[in-house]
Amino acid sequence: MAASQSFKFSNIKISTSLRFISISSNGHSFTVSYLINKCGFSTELASRASSYVHFETPEKPDSLFVFLENHGFSRTQILNLIKKRPRLLVCDTEKTLLPKIEYLHSLGFSRPELAKILSSYPTLLMHSLKNQIIPNFNLLRNLFHSDDKAIKAIKRFTPILVYDLESYLYPNMNVLRVIGVPESNILVLLNRQPRSLLYNPVRLKEIVEEAERMGFDPSTKMFLSVVIALKSMTKSTLEKKFDVYRRWGWSDQEIHEALRRHPLCMTVSEDKVMAIMDFLVKKMGYSSTLIAKQPSILRKSFRKNIIPRALFARELLSQGLVNDLKLSVLFDTSEKVFIRMFVDRFVNKAPELLKLYKEKLKISEKKQTLEVS
Repeated sequence: MAASQSFKFSNIKISTSLRFISISSNGHSFTVSYLINKCGFSTELASRASSYVHFETPEKPDSLFVFLENHGFSRTQILNLIKKRPRLLVCDTEKTLLPKIEYLHSLGFSRPELAKILSSYPTLLMHSLKNQIIPNFNLLRNLFHSDDKAIKAIKRFTPILVYDLESYLYPNMNVLRVIGVPESNILVLLNRQPRSLLYNPVRLKEIVEEAERMGFDPSTKMFLSVVIALKSMTKSTLEKKFDVYRRWGWSDQEIHEALRRHPLCMTVSEDKVMAIMDFLVKKMGYSSTLIAKQPSILRKSFRKNIIPRALFARELLSQGLVNDLKLSVLFDTSEKVFIRMFVDRFVNKAPELLKLYKEKLKISEKKQTLEVS
């Protein structure tokens, strides 16, 4: 009798387990199918997402599509949002999403702006409105004394609304204050490049001290430009870039002077620097020191700007149409100004110049195409 009851009980347990497995399997299968067919997921991505997003009917995920469409999201934006944060498919749109969208809209974000921002950074919708989003906006508004500037900073770097500002923003602002950066310059940086102040405070302090050692004055706007340039690379990367310039005969003082003139020259890759220097110094005969005094050249397009203009300038010199060409005039002018100054100006004396310049451009573009292929 006992054995019979035990057998029945075991059968009940097995039956229940099998039914649970069947339901789970069907639910998993439905989730994967929905993600593939409705959301455009690959099979692999859908399978991974289904391990933490689970639904057995389409009602809740469908409600997200309807909700977002009603708030001005395009289908492409909706699919981008879901691929980045599949968990949103099972959230309560009225309780979780609506209050955040209404709050952001009340601040001054338009519906199209919100659709663009949230489809790019849907993580914002998963954070607390009361504990993170509202306090962070209020903090930014108080710093700027302006809703408009706070909104502009958010548009430039939306994650600032959910960052731990007490652990990053405040300490970094203090690092800059202590070394002598004016408050007005700090706020300009926060408004234009908020991400720069949401950085490891210890590392930022090292960068700031390095910029000061190079001789930059913290009270100037140039100082922050240098800090931004240095922040974009590690110490070893920076040293490698310095070594590239030293290879072309630049002294450390010339390197620092170049950085002072155009801080972003340090963000140019070593390969590009080598290519430009090799072409201008070895092939065109320009002095390496001369380029050190005009480092903005290194940020120009090698194929679309430097090669065609340098070759064209050589033609002008060989024909005696010009005696000398400053690097700044040759490479730092817009295309329209360059043609007016060096092509249209001599069109009567040498009517073939425009054709010649266009040929130089084509040769340069052809070389670039061959290199890419």
